[in-house]
Amino acid sequence: MTLAIVGGGLAGAKAAAEIRERGYDGPVVLYAAEPHLPYERPPLSKGFLLGRDPVDSMYVHDAAWYAAHSIDLRLGTQVTAISPADHRLRTPAGEESYTRLLLATGAYPRRLGLADESGVPVVYLRTIEDSERLRTAFAARPRVAIVGAGWIGLEVAAAAREAGCAVTVYDLTDLPLRGVLGPEVAQVFADLHRAHGVELVLGTQVTAANLHAADLVVVGIGAIPEISLAQTAGLQIANGILVDAQLRTSDPDIYAAGDVANHDHPLLDRLRSEHWDNAIEQAKTAARNMLGGDEVYDRQPYFFTDQYDFGMEYFGHVGPYGYDTVVIKGDTTSAFRAYWERRGVIVAAMHVNEWGASDEIRASIGTTSKG
Repeated sequence: MTLAIVGGGLAGAKAAAEIRERGYDGPVVLYAAEPHLPYERPPLSKGFLLGRDPVDSMYVHDAAWYAAHSIDLRLGTQVTAISPADHRLRTPAGEESYTRLLLATGAYPRRLGLADESGVPVVYLRTIEDSERLRTAFAARPRVAIVGAGWIGLEVAAAAREAGCAVTVYDLTDLPLRGVLGPEVAQVFADLHRAHGVELVLGTQVTAANLHAADLVVVGIGAIPEISLAQTAGLQIANGILVDAQLRTSDPDIYAAGDVANHDHPLLDRLRSEHWDNAIEQAKTAARNMLGGDEVYDRQPYFFTDQYDFGMEYFGHVGPYGYDTVVIKGDTTSAFRAYWERRGVIVAAMHVNEWGASDEIRASIGTTSKG
């Protein structure tokens, strides 16, 4: 049985590790389009961008690990087609067979034509090279325009300010992160960035004049799941690759995990999550199921961010049904907790700078009101 993994990011590497940890000693092939060893992406907008973390600290495993565990790692190898009917895939080197396949192809940044056509240098942050380019640019202290006040945009804004750059953030919404955190907690992040000298231009469309006033533009307006292989292979797609509760696609021998997977979550309906923890845990579950398991993936979403002196962890998912109230406990300028509740039940919770409370906050999901 040949197990193939398409996608050389965090999910792909974690799936390969899980396969070996479960005792499977047959062929495992990991196809990585980038030339780098599989790496984690959060440091690209955090420690690596700030120059605090070396590049090798981002690698999921070092090169020796893949050799020691007999993982056939194909760096710089793009899978160009999949044929589910005869269990074959194609690369520039030719066709190869697989028994079961995991698609961990991730997502790519949504582009902004206005920025691309502005004539101002533009960066979309997704790869090591993108982060290196930003770090080099920040050293010259340019005027930075950031389009998008989501997690990437705000983390880059924090890094740029720490480097001494003038920063303006543009977003259509009236508060950064409003769609994720709601107005109550989103205001905390707006205040945080303003306190650190970021100009927030919110509730309005960015213009060409805005961009021409900058020396560097960073665009962070979301990501698009990389579904091209799945689409041409005839798999079911809709905002990603549709997978069932066990992370199987519409083909029983093909699985998907991470940013690209639109998962039939047993507790949260359909959900596509682009976060670090999801890539790890879905990959492990998919790997076990590729080995013959039938495990349901029901883990609650988790993500984290570091901005200035704010370190935050968020558990749960407000989802399409929203929330009735949010209970905030503590000092929102230093350390606090927030609980989002629907009908008296906590559906999401977070902390800022209370690292010893992580397990307690995770365990609060599904319990009764903190109000």
